[in-house]
This record gives sequence, structure tokens and C-alpha cells, in this order.
Amino acid sequence: MIKTFIYKSRKKDELYLYLSKKDDFSDIPPSLYSSMGNEPIFVMELELSPDRKLAREDVNKVIHNLETQGFHVQMPPTNDLLLQRERTGQLH
Repeated sequence: MIKTFIYKSRKKDELYLYLSKKDDFSDIPPSLYSSMGNEPIFVMELELSPDRKLAREDVNKVIHNLETQGFHVQMPPTNDLLLQRERTGQLH
């Protein structure tokens, strides 16, 4: 199991940053940090394991990124994904 701390962007809806250390943005490239509006907003803490399901991310990819680079970025859904969610009633 690996602990992660999730932050949301101040600038872009549905852009999230997963960190391996709470409030430690030292591994984040400056361009990414500034694109999030500087000082992203803390959302939650999660324990991740390979058998845990995440809504929009592959948990194994998230764990790998946390272990190798100290962070993971969850991008906003694409227009295609938004249309699919709307059609299936999952938009709200």
C-alpha cells in the first residue's frame, strides 16, 4: 500500500495532482505547478494498492508514477469522454 495526497488545480477543472508526500511540491516541474495556479487545493488522502479501483486512473500507473517521480497528474477528461459520460448518464 502507498499513501497519496490529492490536490486539485486552482485554474483547470478536473485537473488533479497526486503526491507521495503531503504539501511537498519540490518534485513538481515549475511549469506544471504554475499551470495548476500555484498552491493547488488539498482534496483528500488515499491509501492505494493494486486492487483498489480509481474512477478515472489506472491505479498501477498512479502507484508507479508516485514511486518513480513522486507525483502523478490526472488530466481533465477529453471531450469524447465527456460525451460518453453524458450519453450514459454519468455526467452528474
